[in-house]
Amino acid sequence: MADNIMNEEQWREKLTPEQFNICRHKATEPPFTGKYTDCKKDGIYHCVCCGNPLFDSETKYNSGSGWPSFWDIISEDSVARHTDSSHGMRRVEITCKACGAHLGHVFEDGPPPTGLRYCINSAALDLKERS
Repeated sequence: MADNIMNEEQWREKLTPEQFNICRHKATEPPFTGKYTDCKKDGIYHCVCCGNPLFDSETKYNSGSGWPSFWDIISEDSVARHTDSSHGMRRVEITCKACGAHLGHVFEDGPPPTGLRYCINSAALDLKERS
C-alpha cells in the first residue's frame, strides 16, 4: 500500500470534499445517498483516488444495506483488509491496495459463491462502463 502517493493537500485538491473525507479520513456516506447504490450499468468500478480496478459490475448485487455491495473483488491486488474496532464494533475495513484509500467494509453475510458482502462507499468509486 502506498498511502504516500500524494500528500494531504494534493489529495484535497484532487478529490471533492466528500471523496476526501471518505477516502482519506475514513468517513462514510449516508445510506441510500451514493450515486452507485442503485446503479445497474455494466463495467468496472475503479478507485476514485488512483484508478486501481476494484470490482466488476457482474459481482454487484442489491444487499438492501444502502451502499453499493459486491460479492467479490477483481483480484487480490485490488484491496487490502484491516481490522477496524471503531464505533464499538469489530469489522474488516477495505482499502485500495494501490493508494490506501478507505473504501468501506466486508462482511460475511453475502450471497454465494463467496458469502461475502463488500459494502463500499459510492464516493470511493469511479465506474468505467464497458462499451
